[in-house]
Amino acid sequence: MSKYETPSQSAAPEESRAPVSRGAWIRKGLRDGFPVCMGYFAVSFALGIAARNVGLSAVQAFFMSLGMVASAGEFAALTLIAAGAGVLEMIVTSLVVNLRYFLMSCSLTQKLDPKTPFWQKMILAFFVTDENFGLSSVVDGYLCPFYSYAIAVISVSGWCAGTVLGVVIGNILPDSVVAALSVALYGMFLAIIIPPAKKDRFLRGLVAASMAASGLFAVTPYLKEISSGFRIIILTLALAGAAALIKPVNDPDADAEDISKKEVEA
Repeated sequence: MSKYETPSQSAAPEESRAPVSRGAWIRKGLRDGFPVCMGYFAVSFALGIAARNVGLSAVQAFFMSLGMVASAGEFAALTLIAAGAGVLEMIVTSLVVNLRYFLMSCSLTQKLDPKTPFWQKMILAFFVTDENFGLSSVVDGYLCPFYSYAIAVISVSGWCAGTVLGVVIGNILPDSVVAALSVALYGMFLAIIIPPAKKDRFLRGLVAASMAASGLFAVTPYLKEISSGFRIIILTLALAGAAALIKPVNDPDADAEDISKKEVEA
């Protein structure tokens, strides 16, 4: 049995099993990441227009998108550039807006094989986005980091390409079309979380609770004054912690050892 398979998967029909080789995981990542690439391309097109409006060239916008890979963080940075803010202020603001990625990175490291090299973990952490995290976190058993790398390669390519094209030709599109393209990212993220939620009643409840709690934070006095970055961190820690206590996920290695013991005893 591959280290990336759960015991139940190893007993499943071959066509329904998870990939067992690095190459197979890369191909699966490229396939799963293609819709993310299309969604990123649409959203980053609007980002490119904003970058052009504050005076960035296509090359500068490209490296901004490649270095940050975060829509909220990049839009915040562009807003500060337009306001003439200093470098330190932009760095601090970007860190606050993107703090949730620290939590996502820590979460994904728990799905990796303990023998995964540190450099692979660092690369994985750099390319963590909401969509990459969503796809990687629902993998059964251990996460193969090259699956996440493949998602990152194709999705970030779409993100950077859309940014550059937004700078070069974005102004020829009507504002209504640009606004419509920006909505695509939300629909894509729903497409990531809905399939696993349909299979798991507890996960469905957790998704519903997350949406309700987020909506409550947005309208409750004092709570709505909290920045979006800290709001996501608070909700993530509270809801993920509660879910871990209520329904902890078993270690695949521990499950395999239990099955092996039962087979030996039998």
